Amino acid sequence: MARYRGMDAIVVTNHDFYRELGDRVFGVRILPGIEISTTRGHVLVIGPDPPSQTDPGVLTPEEVVDLAHDRECVAVIPHPFRNSTVREVDAPFDAVEINGKQPRFRPRVEAIARDREIPLVSGSDAHFPFETGHAYTLVDSDELTPVAIVDAIREGRVQPEIHETWFTQLVRRVYARLHRFRNHIDPSVSSE
Repeated sequence: MARYRGMDAIVVTNHDFYRELGDRVFGVRILPGIEISTTRGHVLVIGPDPPSQTDPGVLTPEEVVDLAHDRECVAVIPHPFRNSTVREVDAPFDAVEINGKQPRFRPRVEAIARDREIPLVSGSDAHFPFETGHAYTLVDSDELTPVAIVDAIREGRVQPEIHETWFTQLVRRVYARLHRFRNHIDPSVSSE
């Protein structure tokens, strides 16, 4: 699906484990990452040496940021208004994500980025192949290596993009209802 959508690379961030998938799949560069379930919500760790496994709900967001930086990775706040208070933690995150499933929160996510003086990235948060590439990050880099991507994010050479179609809007409505039903959306922003 990533190749079909014209993507050069994807970052695979499974919940609490990282498995080497090889350098490329069907011509698309695979970059290492993990989505760590912290004591306050998720944190993405992207870069050359993410941990291979973490225990859900054990590490604090601050500990995950330290772990990411010790491993030459970036720490990103993903979906900051879905079942998470990570955005409230005073830790040196490297970026914040505009989640493709919740683009209505973009103004609030932009405010987090401004307040923290960190760049914005975007991701599909794809759990199914058809979701891949609906939200993505343009990266200004001559190389598609994990180190080059980490450098580009830290230096702000990234631009979040969200691709809108009638289908993605329908899928977002379904996800919004599902997340409200599960009480995964911060009540202070759920009416938007």
